[in-house]
Amino acid sequence: MTKLLEKIDTFGFTLKPNEPEIKIIFNNVKKLFEKYGLKVLLSKESAEMIGESGISFDDMCKESDVLVSLGGDGSLLSLVRRSYKHKKPVFGINAGSLGFLADVSLDNVEKFIKDLISQNYRIDERMMIEGIIKSTDGKRSSFFAFNDVVLTRSAISKMVKVNASIDDKWFNTYRGDGLIVSTPTGSTAYNLAVGGPVMYPLTHAFIMTPISAHSLTQRPLVVPGDFTIELTSPDENNIAVIDGQDDYELKPDDILIIKGAKRGARLIHSLERNYFDVLREKLHWGDKR
Repeated sequence: MTKLLEKIDTFGFTLKPNEPEIKIIFNNVKKLFEKYGLKVLLSKESAEMIGESGISFDDMCKESDVLVSLGGDGSLLSLVRRSYKHKKPVFGINAGSLGFLADVSLDNVEKFIKDLISQNYRIDERMMIEGIIKSTDGKRSSFFAFNDVVLTRSAISKMVKVNASIDDKWFNTYRGDGLIVSTPTGSTAYNLAVGGPVMYPLTHAFIMTPISAHSLTQRPLVVPGDFTIELTSPDENNIAVIDGQDDYELKPDDILIIKGAKRGARLIHSLERNYFDVLREKLHWGDKR
């Protein structure tokens, strides 16, 4: 848990994209913030979607004390990655069911506002991935990921071969549909769907999980977050998918470098929020006896 904010009176909002009907929900939420004397800013892209006025995303981040996504976990993922350089804490208001990340329900917004004002909240720092793609022609691309990086095939009919090294030492070759490198936060996303382990989100480690491996001996592997992972493939036109939202094409023998970012993303949560309660609800784990 990191230090609480000294000032918290301006909130920058982004809305779930391609859903102009969210305007009614946003206006109701905005009224609640303004009821307590808090200023609400809206990003230009979100504002245009609902026919309102807004400011540029970067200006919104600079002027805000806290950033807020109104939507679902995907909306929060996008906000965390886009705002990462501004070092602002983030929380999500879920416009649907309770999410793993966007965990403030619409019914609970006013209580959460009161908790923020009275400093009855916490800020968790979640591990981020810093990625670099070094092309054989000398070009470099960089990105940040919050959940995971997936190296996979571009054609459904093809198997992908992935050579993996840790701290410059080759240790495995994966053959199958691809490989997921996940943060602990992302352990409940694609990693979980293909049989990877759930990891407490404040852990500092990577989960390397093969997708439909062509060998029964390939299993998920957890490695410390201060290791550097390098992935290459001799195959043509593989893609690296970042948090399920952006992708980069990798040519044969391009190098995908994955390491823990120097600082994490800061997520604001209620003090009452318990990660294991969320797991039980979302994953429908056993009844308490």
